[in-house]
Amino acid sequence: MAEMVMERKKGACRFKALKMTTILTSTFKNLSTTSKWALRFSVQTKSKKTLAKPNIKNIVVVEGVRIPFLLSGTSYKDLMPHDLARAALSGLLHRSNVPKDVVDYIIFGTVIQEAALGAGFSDKTPAHTVTMACISSNQAMTTVAEFSTNETMGHSADRLAAAFAVSRMEQDEYALRSHSLAKKAQDEGHLTDIVPFKVPGKDTVTKDNGIRPSSLEQMAKLKPAFIKPYGTVTAANSSFLTDGASAMLIMSEEKALAMGYKPKAYLRDFMYVSQDPKDQLLLGPTYATPKVLEKAGLTMNDIDAFEFHEAFSGQILANFKAMDSDWFAQNYMGRKTKVGSPPLEKFNIWGGSLSLGHPFGATGCRLVMAAANRLRKDGGQYALVAACAAGGQV
Repeated sequence: MAEMVMERKKGACRFKALKMTTILTSTFKNLSTTSKWALRFSVQTKSKKTLAKPNIKNIVVVEGVRIPFLLSGTSYKDLMPHDLARAALSGLLHRSNVPKDVVDYIIFGTVIQEAALGAGFSDKTPAHTVTMACISSNQAMTTVAEFSTNETMGHSADRLAAAFAVSRMEQDEYALRSHSLAKKAQDEGHLTDIVPFKVPGKDTVTKDNGIRPSSLEQMAKLKPAFIKPYGTVTAANSSFLTDGASAMLIMSEEKALAMGYKPKAYLRDFMYVSQDPKDQLLLGPTYATPKVLEKAGLTMNDIDAFEFHEAFSGQILANFKAMDSDWFAQNYMGRKTKVGSPPLEKFNIWGGSLSLGHPFGATGCRLVMAAANRLRKDGGQYALVAACAAGGQV
């Protein structure tokens, strides 16, 4: 799991992040840092304590974009993952106007199936990326030899919802909330990280197409998707298969100011955790949140905006219950007290993965930009971003 905290100040935003799935990392060399604009911008009004650390460079989010997230099998169905990634990078270059020749490094996270498809393998054969520096190939080989539970993440979500007594009605209500808030954000123009994408041979795509506000009555008609016939996880309260891409421009603060950029956020602290995938696969946010808050010297009350990845309604609600339980904190986390659950009025108020979609390699950037833009719009200072992942990681 990955988690992130953001801090916004007058004249600048500060942002603390735990994980971004897709990032474009830039550092800039041989550029002056003494421009009048930079000096003027560096004077910041103090509101709360800052997370800046002595003798450590501030790393800032300059810009982040994504192409619209679409239901799999729709307008992007004839494109390769690298086509989508290219569109996101092109959109980032266009919006930021950053010169290509000053970008030192590009890091991209994507499912690597395009290589298999290009080699002639069946599109029914799944593939994923493994990265572990010099032993990446070793990791790939041993992954094949690892045991398998023969379960999908949906099975884990069903089991987790049952363990925390999260009802089908509660899950459907939360999913409806996500779709309703996403539709409202879309209609009010808050999803400004989207860049249009002209699909070859088709029309230009300008917005996400998975947002589908329904009714509890309609949602109640759906059958369980994983554990049948008594499961509570359905297609309506799960994130859907999604195609999309995102990209982000990151650099040191001094270089950003020297180039005339106004940072959207500061990346401060982050935390990765892992737990037992058998019964705690999707509880990463519960474990990571108190750790990253302690690392930053913050509490839940300091956070102005929460952006958590919504894999399943049951996953989100189970995490809320675990985070708000002294018993769980003491018996499973070795902590004296609970960290507390996020207040809903600060949580995913522009929708989430349940409604906007979840392209595996692109959700991290979406979460970060949503948090940064919310802080800027509402005048908040800190944001926390979290996402769970397969294998019990976060």
